[in-house]
Amino acid sequence: MKVSADLHREFTVARIDDRLYSAFIEHMGRAIYEGIYEPGHPSADEHGFRGDVLQYVKDLKIPAIRYPGGNFVSAYDWKDGIGLKEDRPVRLDLAWRSKETNQVGINEFGIWAEKAGIDMMLAMNLGTAGIKEAREYVEYVTHPGGTTWSDLRRSHGQETPWDVNMWCLGNEMDGPWQVGHKEAKEYGRLADETGKAVRGLNPNAELIVCGSSNDAMPTYPDWERGVLEECYDTVDYISLHKYFGNSSNDTLNFFGKIEETGRYIQAIAGVIDFVQAKKRSKKKVGICFDEWNVWYHIRGQDEKNWKSWDWPEAPHLLEEDYNFEDALFVAGLLNEFIRRSDRVRIAAIAQLVNVIAPIRTLAGGAAWRTTIYWPYQMASLYGRGIALNVAVDGPTYNCEVSQDVRYMDISAVHNDGEGMVTVFIVNRHLTEEAELDMRLTGFDGATLAMHQVMQGHDLQATNMPDAPDRVAMQKGEGVGVEDGRLKGKLAPLSYHVVRLKV
Repeated sequence: MKVSADLHREFTVARIDDRLYSAFIEHMGRAIYEGIYEPGHPSADEHGFRGDVLQYVKDLKIPAIRYPGGNFVSAYDWKDGIGLKEDRPVRLDLAWRSKETNQVGINEFGIWAEKAGIDMMLAMNLGTAGIKEAREYVEYVTHPGGTTWSDLRRSHGQETPWDVNMWCLGNEMDGPWQVGHKEAKEYGRLADETGKAVRGLNPNAELIVCGSSNDAMPTYPDWERGVLEECYDTVDYISLHKYFGNSSNDTLNFFGKIEETGRYIQAIAGVIDFVQAKKRSKKKVGICFDEWNVWYHIRGQDEKNWKSWDWPEAPHLLEEDYNFEDALFVAGLLNEFIRRSDRVRIAAIAQLVNVIAPIRTLAGGAAWRTTIYWPYQMASLYGRGIALNVAVDGPTYNCEVSQDVRYMDISAVHNDGEGMVTVFIVNRHLTEEAELDMRLTGFDGATLAMHQVMQGHDLQATNMPDAPDRVAMQKGEGVGVEDGRLKGKLAPLSYHVVRLKV
């Protein structure tokens, strides 16, 4: 399979917001308890945070993290998670039919995020709560002192305020499953008024309003229009969510869902442009794709369990054993976010530990990196800078969800500060090697600096505690720069990260 491509220094998409590589963690299953927090674990620090997990998180260089939910937040009272731990109430979490002990709250999570070097993106309850609770939350978290709520934080041992600038105005409010579900106009009005209150406390706050829970919702994309017409000039981003699966065992159709996601982004960008024009606004609202991941292997089993179990604490929930096929999909989806980085400014993998996650743990035992950890890490480490358009000429295929899907999926990023170009490549073909010939225009004298590859695995291969690095990035071979062109032979079903010094 011959593939030609053109990369031009001046053919740019946008300067990527580093927050494109953010993450999400929710009070759900074992994401918090036995995930990031496990007092008594051999690696736990004085705060009870697992050191092995923290190191894997640090290695991802995550810029921001969304917390504490998710569906959990729509019935959550943030005040339950402050003060002395022994005085905190145990609550029933309606979202995941679990007991919440509240041993981790905003101050504990803030300490963990600070240790991990990650900025917090906090979600507020607009399901069972509203403007008053949101205003108190922002004051408690961010005001220096001298007021009721800020002094209460100081009395809890957190003298300095948390540096939080990103606030999510609820979660998936279009979903009938959501506690406090609302209609678009109703929610848009509440988000607008809540946003104004937050801005009264912090004029520079970045506000994220809820878009559709996915592009299969019956209200999509009219939901986005209705919400934005109420709050366009108050908010900065609208959120999108989408989860992916291959329940039909059709690998090429699975990969085609990445193209479907591109259409989803394009449609919502059009809605944003429509509302902006209707309002004669100078403001451009961005997209925050703050929940995305593969989720299907045990989804049916989990949904059956959580509807019947008797309110357990930190149950095993959504603990997907990701395989090589999933890793190739995640690599391609990250490529799509890079290509759409003019509109998608923030994105967050959902979730970070144990729950549909790149990092898994055993209680009291090992932590390990799942297969999807590696493409997420590669994009986060090397996908920062200016996204470049890549013109690709090569074979395509048709599938149920998309037409003319390229077997060769390529994105590229120019880090002008480092003098590096990184090319991310997925050969989606099931059986054919790709012979790549990419012209590098405007990058005279480019030399190969790095080639990492993930290839040669059975699509069902997974990483497990007894084989934690079965599927991982390895040093690549057979790719180089000749006469101003990137050339090489790329194995079928392979993922490549090629860095060029320019």
